[in-house]
Amino acid sequence: MMRLALGALLLAAAPPQDAAKPARPNIVILLADDMGFSDLGCYGSEIATPNLDRLAAGGLRFTQFYNTARCCPTRASLLTGLYPHQAGVGHMVEGLPHPAYQGFLNDRCVTIAEALHGAGYRTMMSGKWHVGEKRPHWPVDRGFDRYFGLISGASNYFKLDKGRAMAMDGEPWNPPAGEAFYMTDGIGDHAVKFIDEAKGKPYFLYVAFTSPHWPLHAPPGEIAKYRGKYKGGWDALRERRHKRQIELGIVDAKWPLTPRDEKAPAWTDVKDADERDLRMAVYAAQVDRMDQNVGKILAKLDENTLVLFLADNGGCAEEIHRGQKGAEIGTAESFESYGLPWANASNTPFRLYKHWVHEGGISTPLIASWPAVIQKGGAITSQPGHLVDLMATCVDVSGAEYPKTFQGREIQPMEGKSLAPIFRTGTREGHERIFWEHEGNKAVRQGTWKLVARHKGTWELFNLEADRTEMNDLASKETERAKEMAAAWQAWADRVGVIPWK
Repeated sequence: MMRLALGALLLAAAPPQDAAKPARPNIVILLADDMGFSDLGCYGSEIATPNLDRLAAGGLRFTQFYNTARCCPTRASLLTGLYPHQAGVGHMVEGLPHPAYQGFLNDRCVTIAEALHGAGYRTMMSGKWHVGEKRPHWPVDRGFDRYFGLISGASNYFKLDKGRAMAMDGEPWNPPAGEAFYMTDGIGDHAVKFIDEAKGKPYFLYVAFTSPHWPLHAPPGEIAKYRGKYKGGWDALRERRHKRQIELGIVDAKWPLTPRDEKAPAWTDVKDADERDLRMAVYAAQVDRMDQNVGKILAKLDENTLVLFLADNGGCAEEIHRGQKGAEIGTAESFESYGLPWANASNTPFRLYKHWVHEGGISTPLIASWPAVIQKGGAITSQPGHLVDLMATCVDVSGAEYPKTFQGREIQPMEGKSLAPIFRTGTREGHERIFWEHEGNKAVRQGTWKLVARHKGTWELFNLEADRTEMNDLASKETERAKEMAAAWQAWADRVGVIPWK
């Protein structure tokens, strides 16, 4: 149904193509914010995500795709095909006195929009930018023809918080006074508008939702759909999701579910169960509403559109409580997060969270749909990939050329490998190694092996084929392997500009 629906909607209106030359696809990248590995129905969740589930049923799901564990670095890496340090965003937008951590995209990289714009694509973005707060570092300064959204980080969903900035193209924008506004709907509606404007020309559209990042804000009707569904608690939820993931083929049954985080109480010891239920209900409502807006976008696409959906990091364990005293969670006057125990459930079956580079912090769903090319709908691939691959993929399928120089400046070579061979044949030559560093947390993946350490912690070594949930540290047994991988990580860190984290 999904392939037929996408093919029928706009195909009749498409301009005639030279039969000897395949049409260049439209490209749509959809990004969720602070969403865990298990939060979509097609990855094991009970949350209603019918549009993304249908996208997966007609496309391809990746089970070992990686982000960078944090919002700003992920956005920098996604947009540029580089590791975030190479793009100048090794941490967040609050710049540090080092080129790899300056807090905005540097002039030695190009964005996907800049690369594809030169190939004749119309380039558009709706949503959260967060890789440059001031001009000339906004989306319209980095290759986008149209832009709507949140220039800065997390904000109230119903109104713009003080100190936050939104923009329409190159001008500041504020939600109209006296009119109902909900950030997720605004992002979705403007994405649809931009698609309507792009007829007759191939386009690249980047839609970066703020959902389900805190604060916990959702329309009352959406919250009501989930209220009471989480009174069984996070322990039972993790068990249910893990069982479902095994049934779906998302995780291997031989990988044990990690123990509940030691900082999370047993549900039987929780004294505020009603409030905890509400927190997770609002979070679920945010994911649900995002999926509804994804549906509005998908309804506009034709079958020669490559769609990629993923998340910027794992579930967020931050404890945020700074709304008006007594405000009900979910309303505009509240400003809350769902907290560590529910994040532990979001990241089922993995360890740790956003910030850390254990699997819970860096593992993301990736759904790829391209009805004109991906013929085996509902397939799952365990081939590893990383955000740096998205630039390479976009350049590959669009026929664009990644520049050696741009506007007179030398540009760094992209680090990624195109995912298109996987779409076409089911396999590709993967990375020799993939690397991470964030706030002193560090990792390298080499084949099925992963070396990982927390900030100021010692290296741990895991064979992900046997133990993706990182339960059996083999560093003391595989000392030569650990030593070789640590040396490779250090060489990479020196190359991209990593500095010691205090």
